[in-house]
Amino acid sequence: MAKKKSIWRKIGKVLLYITGFFVLLIVGLFVYLWIVARMPPPDITDKSSLQWQRTRLDSTAYTLGNSWFRKSRSGLYEMYVEGKPFERGVVYGKLAEELVQRQEDHFTEQIGKMIPSRTYQHFLKYLIGWFNRNMDKNVADEFKEEIYGVSFSASPDYDFIGTNYQRIMNYHAAHDIGHALQNLALVGCTSFGTWNDRSEDSSLIIGRNFDFYVGDKFAEDKIVAFYRPEKGHPFMMVTWGGFTGVVSGMNMAGLTVTINAAKSDIPSGSATPVSLVAREILQYAGNIHEAYAIAQKRKMFVSESFLIGSAADNRAAIIEKTPDSIALYDPRGNEISCANHFQSQGLGASEANREQLAGSASPYRYQRLQELLERNGKNSVAKTVSILRDQRGLKDVDIGMGNEKAINQLIAHHAIVFKPKERKVWISTAPWQLGEFVAYDLHTIFSMKGLQSDHEICDSSAIIPKDSFLLTDNYRKFTDFRRLKAAVMDGAAIDVDRITADNPEYYHAWVLAGDYLFKHKQFAKAKTYYQTALTKEIATGPEKEHILRQIEKCDKQR
Repeated sequence: MAKKKSIWRKIGKVLLYITGFFVLLIVGLFVYLWIVARMPPPDITDKSSLQWQRTRLDSTAYTLGNSWFRKSRSGLYEMYVEGKPFERGVVYGKLAEELVQRQEDHFTEQIGKMIPSRTYQHFLKYLIGWFNRNMDKNVADEFKEEIYGVSFSASPDYDFIGTNYQRIMNYHAAHDIGHALQNLALVGCTSFGTWNDRSEDSSLIIGRNFDFYVGDKFAEDKIVAFYRPEKGHPFMMVTWGGFTGVVSGMNMAGLTVTINAAKSDIPSGSATPVSLVAREILQYAGNIHEAYAIAQKRKMFVSESFLIGSAADNRAAIIEKTPDSIALYDPRGNEISCANHFQSQGLGASEANREQLAGSASPYRYQRLQELLERNGKNSVAKTVSILRDQRGLKDVDIGMGNEKAINQLIAHHAIVFKPKERKVWISTAPWQLGEFVAYDLHTIFSMKGLQSDHEICDSSAIIPKDSFLLTDNYRKFTDFRRLKAAVMDGAAIDVDRITADNPEYYHAWVLAGDYLFKHKQFAKAKTYYQTALTKEIATGPEKEHILRQIEKCDKQR
């Protein structure tokens, strides 16, 4: 008996040692993550700009020196900032303080829906800190100072995530982290350009959909920002509160930048966020050669395509960049198209790109774009907008509203059209790219001397009308479908026949209904919905695999 107690005592000690080891390991891991996640702000000698105050023109318009901020009749916010990096960041934050704080509210609310566990959120904070360790060392001092200036206007409610500066800096890599970790369709964008004999007036025209979706609220407050930095070219970009990177923009040299995600591996270390590489190109490049040189010197930790349009070259090209390689794709013709796969000889043959072509919606969407460009003949701004709004599949087949294979997936944060030679830009208004496209002339904007009174600054004579789809019964059905889809995600009871009736050609409507029925143990009926989904145009390989697995599970339950 004493011998047995001795054995159990030894086993207990071993278990205690093992438990202690793992506790120390976990604690050590969190200490390590905390250390590498630290991000000291830049050292600013003169912080007197923090004492500056904005002046109210009316309820939605403010000025601060020559800089200004206002809400347009269109629903778009408009902002002009100038000066040194830290100062213009401070001015940005003070002018758009409500939007900076509201955008973080929306972002964290959406993260909370995706990851409801506060414990896991805390763990994720340190994990992202590890991914982004030393990220600030890969960001130019100018952009760090600007982001630091903006951060003084961030909300104090999220200190549990990190300091204001840490959070705002890390949000600039949200695109990269989410894209790399999950390869989700958060950034399934489409862009294209035409010039010479492919455009009606022979000038360069660039169009793009930025299909970046982080919840409806995230896309509510878009900012059309006009920058006159101390160094580099004045430029415009479409952005949101607190974000100083670039996803879509044009500078006064007539150079445009838009970004399209490509398939990436999980990053092993920090680098320059894609949006800040695009920002550097927009601020400092005047042609395709200069844009390539900037992209070449920056290390990124995800793969991306930068479609560069250049008035100086009167053409466009695509810079394809991975963490290890870079290539310039030039079609050697008078038009160019970009979805979410690489096209250059080298990177197009990579294993990751082959997987993207085999399993994603990218090649289908690319083919549809080619089909529309060929059908439309010589391109124009109006034709470009019609392509960006197109919801059909190949040969005009109805593939359902919201299908990722469509050019218009009905999730776009914004759509935009550029005429670089004229320095003109058209930006979509809500919902998605269906509202009016508001026109801006950069010559007019950058010739303004402050904002003396609150007035419209867009070119009202060049506005493109809203899509007639908004007046149809199908639009009403789609909004109802989205409401029911959200209810399914929230675990509410729904009428499965209604969700499929609202969007009968969309495979995902049938999958949602099937998943709902499966969850409620109606396996035979769920199987019929899954089988119907298989007859529709399914966007990706993984989604088709999910349907087939669910059918197998239904069969096993019978």
